[in-house]
Amino acid sequence: MSAKDPFQILADELTLIRKDMDQLQRTSLDKDEAQALHQIVAEAVADMRKATREAPQALQGALKADRDRMAREATESATEAAERVLGVIREQLAQERQKLSQAAGEARREAWRYFGGFWVWLTSMAATGALLGALVAFWITGRGDAREFGQFPSIYCDNAGGQIVEQDDGSSFCAVWIKTPSQAAN
Repeated sequence: MSAKDPFQILADELTLIRKDMDQLQRTSLDKDEAQALHQIVAEAVADMRKATREAPQALQGALKADRDRMAREATESATEAAERVLGVIREQLAQERQKLSQAAGEARREAWRYFGGFWVWLTSMAATGALLGALVAFWITGRGDAREFGQFPSIYCDNAGGQIVEQDDGSSFCAVWIKTPSQAAN
């Protein structure tokens, strides 16, 4: 029997690789299959390098183009397989996120029931309203009293600690001592 020439060996290997690539494009890969494919492709590339060294110089350009195309297709197939795996992971994460959201909602509802729910909310709103009302009343009372005193000093003079002073011309005013004078002993 005669030995096959290197060109025929290379052509047979390329045919097998093309068939494998066609099959690979039609199927999805898991991690182990992708590693096995990588190993096959790496071995094929090594065999192609060896055959390229042995092939005539005229064939080297064609072999390099086939090798580059095969590497490109292998990369594209691996990328597609990785994208499918990532799609599955995204879907699983979305499902887990939905489950966590439902669990958080249930926890909020349970806490609402445990801590009194509506009545606690109503009581806290009433307390907040009472506090705000007291603060507004305190703020308005001081301003209102001063305004009223300014408009009707004769009515509020005694309550404010003042004294009505009559003048010779018949007018009067409210005098409020800031610092009372010391009175002389009689």
